Amino acid sequence: MISRVVFISVLLLLWCHCRHVLGSGDSGTGIVPSPDRSADGADLLSVGTMVDTHSAMLRQGNTDECDIVMNLSAADRCAFVKATPDCSMEDSFINYLKMAFCLLPPNLTPLTITLCMIWLLILFIVLGLTASKFFCPNLSAISSSLRLTHNVAGVTFLALGNGAPDVFSATVAFSRPHTAGLAIGALFGAGIFVTTVVAGSVSLVKPFTVASRPFLRDVIFYMAAVFWTFIILYRGTISLGETLGYLGLYVVYVVTVIVSAYIYSLQKHSATRSSVQSSTHVPGDTHVPELQTSESDEAPLLSNGSIQEGYDSEYRPLLPYCESTSSILLNSLNPLDSRTWRRKTWRWRTVKILKMPLEVLLLLTVPVVDPDKEDRNWRRPLNCLHLITAPLVCVLTFSSGEYGLYLIEGQFPVWALTLLFGLFLSAIVFLTTSNDQPPAYHLVFSLLGFVVSAMWISAAASEVVSILHMLGVVLSLSNNLLGLTLLAWGNSIGDCFSDITIARQGYPRMALSACFGGIIFNMLIGVGIGCLIQMYNNEPVVTLEPEGLLTWVLAGSLGLSLVFSFILVPLRCFHLGRTYGIFLLLFYAVFLLVALLTEFGFIHT
Repeated sequence: MISRVVFISVLLLLWCHCRHVLGSGDSGTGIVPSPDRSADGADLLSVGTMVDTHSAMLRQGNTDECDIVMNLSAADRCAFVKATPDCSMEDSFINYLKMAFCLLPPNLTPLTITLCMIWLLILFIVLGLTASKFFCPNLSAISSSLRLTHNVAGVTFLALGNGAPDVFSATVAFSRPHTAGLAIGALFGAGIFVTTVVAGSVSLVKPFTVASRPFLRDVIFYMAAVFWTFIILYRGTISLGETLGYLGLYVVYVVTVIVSAYIYSLQKHSATRSSVQSSTHVPGDTHVPELQTSESDEAPLLSNGSIQEGYDSEYRPLLPYCESTSSILLNSLNPLDSRTWRRKTWRWRTVKILKMPLEVLLLLTVPVVDPDKEDRNWRRPLNCLHLITAPLVCVLTFSSGEYGLYLIEGQFPVWALTLLFGLFLSAIVFLTTSNDQPPAYHLVFSLLGFVVSAMWISAAASEVVSILHMLGVVLSLSNNLLGLTLLAWGNSIGDCFSDITIARQGYPRMALSACFGGIIFNMLIGVGIGCLIQMYNNEPVVTLEPEGLLTWVLAGSLGLSLVFSFILVPLRCFHLGRTYGIFLLLFYAVFLLVALLTEFGFIHT
């Protein structure tokens, strides 16, 4: 509830600021329209003159020429957007700046912004659905087939699954020179949000004692990552070696987690042996030693799974039933469970109806392998259809469809060749398999589902970054503010609610561990991969220019929250109670207030 109130209040501030900016921009702060302007209002000569008059501002650190569009008169903005390379938005399917300034008349720009906000909400839903219902299950199947331990899978595949929206958004933003501020704002903003709002909400819902060594390990590694990023921002550049250092630091973190788990396992087994030996040497002592584990939260989950399995078995038919191919296809594409529908509230049903078209689209294109099911989720007609739709999604979403629309020798498109290949492969699989028994190569579909879901997440993340860039230009807001609010909240609010639900069910330690492990992965991998992509496309040294005082407010607030956690939690004997939870929520409220005051110029150097 607190995050909803904060989100709505900032949206109101953004809307008021939007009306103010649009009103001042339409009053003619730019040039006076010339009498020989063309029918559509374009005056490229006047636009070029305005660009020259703002060259001084560009030399002062604003390297994105598109930011000066709001200083032009409303009639000249469309021509400026079309003529400026920085406004091209080649990495997204839609040029949102052209849509904002050229699609509708200038007096309807607020309507365009409203439509973009609705589209932004839909994209966040796509990110959440793809990550939770398609990306994560396929990663789980891959880790199971590779026989990875729980610790390795948790800090690699599970972290990637939980942080997929954040990682892809940060990677896309860092790979573009003009949107790096979005990535910085999102990573730092999400870090502050998780370490204060999520941790504070978990403490309020279920006071608990955190595991001391894992907590200190995660805080120390995250502090190192934040300090490293602070140094790079202060210097303004990052080299190839420093970028590889981000990835190397995460490898060190993974190795530390594995070694720590191994040492703990040895200590636990040695303590168990000593207790057994002492009990056998004491005459008349019939006490059986109780095995204590630090993963006490996982035991109830196993029992819940067995209960659910027994519950589902009640609905299995008593006699053998052979389902037709068409009914298998229709049932596989139905995202609605009638039993779940009857138990849920009307709010849940409304949201489910709104999400159903997106779920059907994802079910049509992304295969999911579930190793826990007896048939491993094998659906012969749907999986054969996936061999056609999944490759098409890959070629049409990669680089905004640039390679999919490429004409081979100027005549035959790549997407048509991909379609023919998919039809051929689908026919072979359909003729050589049955509806009842999954083939031996069924796990290959988990790799296909992983790739396709990653392409969906990457495409949605690219659109999110482009929309936020457009909002920053139109509303004259910095990328840092949009990153720490809309982008960070959109990617983290789902994890917040899920962690609070897990805490209410009695597993607060698990919820907090997932929070810290995820944000370490997001920062190190997001910055590392994003900068590598930018180095590959541009120069061997990436320039990261801080966007004013707000960047240092972000870095300082995140560092201060980590210092508080590193000092106060041990002083409280690692017990997180309601008082500490209230303190964390107040800290985030103060940070958000200071960030807004800094953005709107009330706090300045």
